[in-house]
Amino acid sequence: MGFFKKFFGKSEITEEEKDNLNKGLEKSRGTLFDKLSKAVAGKSKVDDEVLDNLEEILVTSDVGVETTLKIIDRIEERVAKDKYVNATELNQILYEEIAGLLDENKSADVDGYSIPEGIEGPYVMLVVGVNGVGKTTTIGKLSAKFKAKGYKVVLGAADTFRAAAVDQLKLWGERTGVDVVAKGMNVDPSSVAFEAVKKGVESNADVIIVDTAGRLHNKVNLMNELSKIKRSMQKVAPGVPHDVILVLDGSTGQNAVNQAREFTKATEVTGLAITKLDGTAKGGVVIGISDEFKIPVKYIGVGEGVDHLQAFRKMEFVESLFGGRDATKSQ
Repeated sequence: MGFFKKFFGKSEITEEEKDNLNKGLEKSRGTLFDKLSKAVAGKSKVDDEVLDNLEEILVTSDVGVETTLKIIDRIEERVAKDKYVNATELNQILYEEIAGLLDENKSADVDGYSIPEGIEGPYVMLVVGVNGVGKTTTIGKLSAKFKAKGYKVVLGAADTFRAAAVDQLKLWGERTGVDVVAKGMNVDPSSVAFEAVKKGVESNADVIIVDTAGRLHNKVNLMNELSKIKRSMQKVAPGVPHDVILVLDGSTGQNAVNQAREFTKATEVTGLAITKLDGTAKGGVVIGISDEFKIPVKYIGVGEGVDHLQAFRKMEFVESLFGGRDATKSQ
């Protein structure tokens, strides 16, 4: 852990969170271990063939081509200085270099579920993402997390093109005991966003989270729709939203990268939530997305329960995914 502490400082993760993270990344970690073991089988040193195999492993783990090439370059430099002769040593250097790469993005780890400093009035989050990525569920879990910290939360059901999304958010409101502003289906989303922020301000809420329609029809329409929603909210509270969180389904691999590319062209995205990492071997997509877009990954989903939505911590994620000692013990 000495290397990681040097890069990232003191860890704030609990034992329960660490256990959930390790279990949630088990498929990704197991696949990587199997492939790495085969890549170095019978090899006395890390040569060009091993590096070629490693490159293929990272690309097929959805780390992404550009990010993979950066990682391979870093490892080539290390191998030129020292000879690594077995899988354990290659694995160690792999997650050291990936940890360093993530640190260079200079995105701070999320401080649990607390309101960022310097915000006056309610902290407003606008949540975007296509249908099926777990967007509404993520909002529900976020509301539960903030509520558990003692904050008063208001939700806005502005994904009005799907009755299921409105009903699902209402259900989360009942479950977590938070207010939900909803007007039903086929209502102008911006009017719902306006009412949600208005209710939050008038009721002295601490956190307002607004759901949006998950339609990636085309960039122009998406941009116009999100701009209209923002303008409506700003009539009540200038300067909001404070955060625009893009939710991506980690199990879709490079499709999640493509979605991130389209959404970041259409609107300013300030943070990412990457879901469904427990059901896939494509956990490497978190690394590629973080490196390519330089947008902080704020939350990751590693299971179905509320406690399986975690604040993203680079140190623990890399150690769990690439074989930290604590992670391997849990397998």
